[in-house]
This record gives sequence, C-alpha cells and structure tokens, in this order.
Amino acid sequence: MQSLRPEPPTVDLMELITLFYPAPSELGDFQACLEPVTVPEPHRRLLDHEEHMTVTVEAFHGSPVDVRVARTHYSREAATSGNWYAREITLHRQSDGRPVQYGIVRLNIDLLDPIVWEEIEAQETPLGRVLIRHHVLREVALCGLWRVEAGEPLAELLEMPAGGVTFGRTARIFCDRLPAIELLEIVAPGSS
Repeated sequence: MQSLRPEPPTVDLMELITLFYPAPSELGDFQACLEPVTVPEPHRRLLDHEEHMTVTVEAFHGSPVDVRVARTHYSREAATSGNWYAREITLHRQSDGRPVQYGIVRLNIDLLDPIVWEEIEAQETPLGRVLIRHHVLREVALCGLWRVEAGEPLAELLEMPAGGVTFGRTARIFCDRLPAIELLEIVAPGSS
C-alpha cells in the first residue's frame, strides 16, 4: 500500500515580491540554492533551519532586534477565503541600529487570534516575538534557500552595495496547525 504523504509546503517567491515590486528584479536577482551546502557560512547557519528568524538573528548577533516596517498591503482573497496582510520590513540590532535582515511577511489575518493580530498590526514588535509571547502553537517550515544579488531597494534597506550578493530563504509558518504565514527572509551580507 502506498503511503499518502502531504506535499512539502511551498511559498511562491515571485508572488510575495510582487506585493511590493511590480517587477521582482527591482528587489534583486534570485537564484535557488538546490543544496544547502552551496550557501556559505554564516548565511547557512542563519537560514537553513526551521526556527523563527527573530530568535536566530538575535542569538547570532548577541542583541535583541527591532522591526522597521517600510510598507504594508491588505487584501481580501476569495480563492483562499481570507483577509491578508503583508508587510515589507527590516530587523535592526538594538545594540547599534544596523540592519541584519530584510523580509516580506504575508499572513492570513483570519487564522490569528485577535489579540495576536492587534500586536502584529501595531508594527512595534518582530513577528516571531509576537507569536512566541502569545504561545501560539507554531511550526516553521523551510521552503527554499536563495542566492540574492541585491537590486537598489534591497541594497538601500540592508545598507549594502547594489549588485552585492547575500542569501535568503522562503518559509511558511503554521499557526495552530494552519498555514497562516508566508515569508521571504534575507540576511544582511557579512553578518557579524
């Protein structure tokens, strides 16, 4: 008898990017890293896991991080029967204000407890910290690793040269076993 295994979760990278950029190439040139070993350290350690990036970058940098929201986007989608919220963000070390991560987060508002949603919408706390603080049952599923050549907007947000190379990941977060959140997370190059 053949075992019925669910398909691994996926995140449509281009769909996430086009929430904020008409042409994904504006943000950067993305190439899939088919094997984690092709991602150099320390980027692999920062990206190749199924944990919250907030926790990971704080531990790596030895500093709590703050979120800065660049833009937001709300939508109602009948096909997925949900109210969706997306935001383009950067995480910055509290110790010196340097950016350590860029991200696009897209979440289904209807799958979150109202108090959790209110704190996320307030845009004052990184997403991972909000979910942890409220004891949301969550599972982070790594979907893909990416080599990223930064376009002008990404370079500006991460304070790196345009055309510079860094790495990122796509992931999905299941909240209370429901696929509530999609992520693109790109770490600053030369993270130290």
